[in-house]
Amino acid sequence: MSGGPDRGRPSASGADSFSRMWAELAPIGRHPGTGGYRRYAWTGADADCRTWFQEQAEARGLTYETDRNGNQWAWLGDPLGSDAVVTGSHLDSVPDGGAFDGPLGVVSSFAALDELRHRGARFTRPLAIANFGDEEGARFGLACVGSRLAAGQLTREAAHRLRDGEGVSLPQAMENAGYDPDAIGPDPERLARIGAFVELHVEQGRALDLTGHPVGLASAIWPHGRWRYDFAGEGNHAGTTRLADRRDPMLPYAETVLAARREAELAGAVATFGKVAVEPNGVNAIPSLVRGWLDSRAADQSALDTVVAAVEAAAREAADRQGVDLTVVRESFTPVVEFGHALRDELAKLLGGELPVLGTGAGHDAGILSASVPTAMLFVRNPTGVSHSPAEHAGEDDCQAGVRALADVLEGLACR
Repeated sequence: MSGGPDRGRPSASGADSFSRMWAELAPIGRHPGTGGYRRYAWTGADADCRTWFQEQAEARGLTYETDRNGNQWAWLGDPLGSDAVVTGSHLDSVPDGGAFDGPLGVVSSFAALDELRHRGARFTRPLAIANFGDEEGARFGLACVGSRLAAGQLTREAAHRLRDGEGVSLPQAMENAGYDPDAIGPDPERLARIGAFVELHVEQGRALDLTGHPVGLASAIWPHGRWRYDFAGEGNHAGTTRLADRRDPMLPYAETVLAARREAELAGAVATFGKVAVEPNGVNAIPSLVRGWLDSRAADQSALDTVVAAVEAAAREAADRQGVDLTVVRESFTPVVEFGHALRDELAKLLGGELPVLGTGAGHDAGILSASVPTAMLFVRNPTGVSHSPAEHAGEDDCQAGVRALADVLEGLACR
């Protein structure tokens, strides 16, 4: 793109525009009862978030486009240019999630661009802001669908087999939202044009709060995955069936939940059964099926393998004792992601070299894209360490510090 200054656009500071955008986005998808967010992929709330993103792009004179996988892009400079600098995150949420996980990165990206324009920065590389679709996987059970498709880590066929809790397929949901599900698939040409991707994200832990820093750098993302446990027993009457005659799948499921906690503690990892579905789900009925989803993460692959194997062994032993059948299916898996040191070190230099470097057990689009493009992450302090909850929080001063840090990074990468 042209090396001249980016002129003719509003020069509001990043601080001013961040506060305005945050207030505009905050009501979308927020549940009045819980205060949490329900911005699920290809729903009305998701559509409203996408409209908000497009409006922000167009208000800044950026070239807006949606790629074949439903990811949104806002370009300053030539979208077909090479060595582009890309930033952004996602706008969808987990059930009753917090306001910051994902949206903080998208809002901060637009605010950082505003800050650079306010500074009169001269861009020498194309710059893009992205909103990746279905990062949380709350609806279809697979995280980072948009970035996985783009990076070729999820095939069209596998994506088409995804179903939500109501039995609606991903293709049906996309088509209902006005997108072409047959067009999805790898996007290597687009990724080849990206020279660096930097994702800003609220920290999903308390490491920065303990160090006293408002902003940190990511070192690696722990290996992690999701496994579905189907315990199939025999449905029967809760009041008339003798205990000795029961094949109750709830019993081995309960033992498996406890085993997951025990094995995670022994290995220094984490393991969670956070979602369960019961059939027929009646108060006075012995279940015929209990389906639970295990989420497990660890600092290294060996520890994760140990936990997952031990949990499954405990589940099978418990199921056998109760005369219950067990099927275990791995629904998703992401190996350890070690962010490239060259880009991370460049960010540290641009930011003064004093930032803490943190590992994280949370998955991100940056982790998926790291196999295809140089990738780095910035974290903004979360004083409570709470995430995936309405209590998730980052202070106004820390958010503004994140905008300034991202602006400094983008200036160093795209304006040299």
